Amino acid sequence: MNVLLVSTYDLGRQPFGLASPAAWLSERGHQVLCADLCIDALNPDRVREADLVAFYLPMHTATRLAAKVIEKVRALNPAAHICCYGLYAPLNESYLRGIGADTILGGEFEAGLVSLLERLAAKSTLHQTEPLISLHRLQFRVPLRSGLPPLEKYAHLQIEGMSKRAGYTEASRGCKHLCRHCPVVPVYQGNFRVVQPEVVLADVRQQVAAGAEHITFGDPDFFNGPTHAMRILDALHREWPRITYDATIKIEHLLKHRDLLPRLRDTGCRFVTSAGESVDDRVLERLDKGHTRADFIEVVREFRSIGLTLAPTFIPFTPWTTPQSYRELLELLAELDLVEHVAPVQLALRLLIPHGSRLLELDDVQAVVRAFDQPALLYRWQHPNPEVDALASQALRIASSRGSRREIFASLWNLVSPRSLFEDLDLLPRTAVPYLDEPWFC
Repeated sequence: MNVLLVSTYDLGRQPFGLASPAAWLSERGHQVLCADLCIDALNPDRVREADLVAFYLPMHTATRLAAKVIEKVRALNPAAHICCYGLYAPLNESYLRGIGADTILGGEFEAGLVSLLERLAAKSTLHQTEPLISLHRLQFRVPLRSGLPPLEKYAHLQIEGMSKRAGYTEASRGCKHLCRHCPVVPVYQGNFRVVQPEVVLADVRQQVAAGAEHITFGDPDFFNGPTHAMRILDALHREWPRITYDATIKIEHLLKHRDLLPRLRDTGCRFVTSAGESVDDRVLERLDKGHTRADFIEVVREFRSIGLTLAPTFIPFTPWTTPQSYRELLELLAELDLVEHVAPVQLALRLLIPHGSRLLELDDVQAVVRAFDQPALLYRWQHPNPEVDALASQALRIASSRGSRREIFASLWNLVSPRSLFEDLDLLPRTAVPYLDEPWFC
């Protein structure tokens, strides 16, 4: 059968979520084409020829973009079976079915896609028989990347004035933790699943052959299985000692496994992304993050002492934010010399409450949310203090403007303090912080 796998947005990286199922489906003899709409326009002829059009939905932005494309696909090929798969597919099941999706697959989706194609080929039933969410332990295939745009069209690592081609892979999915705001939780419910080390390394190998000089590990938390992670990193460094990498790891895990941090540095880690979210202990407790303000500060100092770069992310605007707490966040970042480490958008993000979020368990969240906004795929909420909502709008406008990280940071500071921060910032050393040139995290 003819299959068209579609990605609408995946943070500027070559989508594992297309390459992995492409390998599974091609192995079964299906004709598989991939379309990454961040790079190329949708090809109408490919849509018309497809028996199945499957949309990969790993995040909120990708899902909203896909909704518009599904309408086009339906018009071009009314007979095509439409599937939505990935983290955000089961979270938005009713909406996606309402706009034309026939099958919804969440969790470990590869086997579900194979089953779907077998069902369509046999013409047994058009109704979904595959589980909405599967947490089966899979034996992964090496992702098939030949049908995707070349790596040079994706995000690059910016480091010390140089731009390096970046690849992307995943060593695990899901997460052992139950942070209230995390979209992984409603799907995986505290479970995580690993990709076999030999598969991960084979995937890295083919990307290095294609010119990758740096690898991003896109796991929700790379240290959910630290032994698994380090086995991969040690092997990667032995085979490609000049290849660098980055990963995402919880503050909680960075403290628990601080003995592993020197090994990260020595095996080529250029930075670790970690969801700080807030520096207000009240907010961290409500989000059930598993760390405190003091823990965050300790990790920052630990990283600096061993020569590792921390790239913290934040959700500065929540129902519990005050102008004072926003100022305290900026003050702490300046005090810890983290201004260059934080992408400006991270200082303007507003708490996202998707369908199924554990945030809805909280009475103070219920007090501020409105009805679910179906097209926006989120619960709208209004801060009890209108000044905070106005501050959030101003911060987003500034964070989206042109300028260096220091210049944008200083403009944000001016929103909450009459004292200029430029002189204070100019006294701080200007460190060259490595980063990927795709700054959005939603």
